[in-house]
Amino acid sequence: MTLFNSRNSIHRSPLGAVADGTRVHFKITLPRDMQCSASYLLVQHPDNRIECLDMFWCGMNGNDYEWWECHFTPQKTGLYFYHFELRTSRGRSVLKKDLGGEARAGAREDWQLTVYDGAYKTPDWLAGGILYQIFPDRFASSGKAKENVPADRTLHENWLDQPDWKPNAQGIVTNSDFFGGDLKGIEEKLDYLASLGVTCIYLNPIFESHSNHRYDTANYEKIDPLLGDEEDFRSLCAAAKERNIHVLLDGVFNHTGSDSIYFNREGRYGDGGAYRSQSSPYYPWYSFRSWPNDYECWWNFITLPNVREENPAYDNYINGEDGIIRHWLEAGASGWRLDVADELPDGFIDRLNRAAKAQDENAMVLGEVWEDASNKTAYGVHRRYLLGGQLDSVMNYPFRDAILGFLLGEHASLIMDRIETIVENYPPQVLRILMNHIGTHDTERALTVLGGEPAGSRGREWQSAHTLSPEQRETGLERIRLAALLQFMLPGVPCIYYGDEAGMEGYRDPFNRACYPWGHEDEDLIAWYRYLGLLRQEHGDILKDGGLRSVYAHDNVLSFERYVETEGGEDALFVAVNRSMENAVIPGLHLDNAEFIFGAPYPNPAGGDFKLPPFGFTLLRIHREKTENGES
Repeated sequence: MTLFNSRNSIHRSPLGAVADGTRVHFKITLPRDMQCSASYLLVQHPDNRIECLDMFWCGMNGNDYEWWECHFTPQKTGLYFYHFELRTSRGRSVLKKDLGGEARAGAREDWQLTVYDGAYKTPDWLAGGILYQIFPDRFASSGKAKENVPADRTLHENWLDQPDWKPNAQGIVTNSDFFGGDLKGIEEKLDYLASLGVTCIYLNPIFESHSNHRYDTANYEKIDPLLGDEEDFRSLCAAAKERNIHVLLDGVFNHTGSDSIYFNREGRYGDGGAYRSQSSPYYPWYSFRSWPNDYECWWNFITLPNVREENPAYDNYINGEDGIIRHWLEAGASGWRLDVADELPDGFIDRLNRAAKAQDENAMVLGEVWEDASNKTAYGVHRRYLLGGQLDSVMNYPFRDAILGFLLGEHASLIMDRIETIVENYPPQVLRILMNHIGTHDTERALTVLGGEPAGSRGREWQSAHTLSPEQRETGLERIRLAALLQFMLPGVPCIYYGDEAGMEGYRDPFNRACYPWGHEDEDLIAWYRYLGLLRQEHGDILKDGGLRSVYAHDNVLSFERYVETEGGEDALFVAVNRSMENAVIPGLHLDNAEFIFGAPYPNPAGGDFKLPPFGFTLLRIHREKTENGES
């Protein structure tokens, strides 16, 4: 008998994160032979104050168990942590959280209750859609001639070259080789993106910079000349809008490039800049320990001097009425992804959010956070990203780790617990628009992770020489199909890293940032992604806002349902995946009114154990009518 499970509405209602002022019902069941004389709910408030609430005996649960219950109403936003304490014939007993949200003897972790602002609203336009991430230099080139391109850039003549990775004569990797991908090239490929079901393009930085990754901004006011100009950007956004595709920009506001109009260490921009003059208007933006050569920089990279985000002039430049945030939204962007969000002060994110929403109430603010963003701690404080007024969504690295981890052999029950923890901790308006990726410009290609030999601590020379063998590639392709299926079916919005759908390989930077292989794509894999995109459209009534429940997570099988309540009961999608090269079984599976969608047919055989073939899967749609007692 489960004494308490925070993911079961019998024990906790409502489930998941709640708005401030919501009355939350807690109910535990205890063995009668414990002879419990008193039980308490202990809640740690965001200010660390501990509140002890009496629980009340409320009846029997069969012949051998009894129920105790209470209510708690959090009045303020923040993170609350709770557990239960009992007085029994055996003395004091404590119930805490273990795997699956259940109470187990000896567990040591408190349950988390996320309480968000009741006015917290996120944009609707991304929900139910599909994101597509583009590294602009490497996706598509229009071949259009460019003006004002700096002469110190190296431009590859062969689109399919391997990106430069060797240090120069001074032992420095300059990231100054370019392939010429541009905004017009992206615009020319919009029909291709639409065929995948893409509803939003996320662009890595596009502003003037002097590296191919462009995370060293030189001028926030100008498009990098190799990519085009502001007119090209406006044209891209307008053409995308015609296809119901939005454009999300990458905002790098924690640091600039040293080779920038603001800092100008390299002298490219004349005599101005903080490095060249303490009289520069940009000098107060930076933190010099000893001007000009000793300054704070991002992760000690001297080419990336940190900015002081709380400096009024810098803050106004980015977030003011005529600032960068509003300008590019007016130019056609639908929102911003914030680079290294955990290194941006809360006040700066607050003001950036207000600036974005003032320009467009439906603007998206999405943050780069690698951990559980609900309880992320940075600089000694719990960040309040997901409580309202800051981020609308985050990059969902926990789901990436869960999907890839499961397919590579981690225990299915642990994987499902990771997924359910995010679902439990995140506000529903965030959960529905989470950026669910399985690879980005900062990670190895998913196909390489799933099929190849782990790089481990091996350096770039080894990585540059290793591609998948035919056998490894076939295994990787089997697994990436399953990874994409899970990615498209879990709560949130799948994000395709450009070329993953075409079968691109690659270890870490820069090998994960090669050019899209136009003319050399894996057409079968693209067809798989297109079909998944169609499924998201056809079953959007469930996938857009539906809840998640685990069905069977054991050994090589991961299965769950996405579900929505209807007037007459419940509609659900059942998803099951077998990660192994052997047959797998879900024992005792009975799903009435199940409509086969694709994969292994059900029943198989009729009723009882459900068999999945090697690397097999199934997707079923189920309708359940309400029973006389109101249950589906």
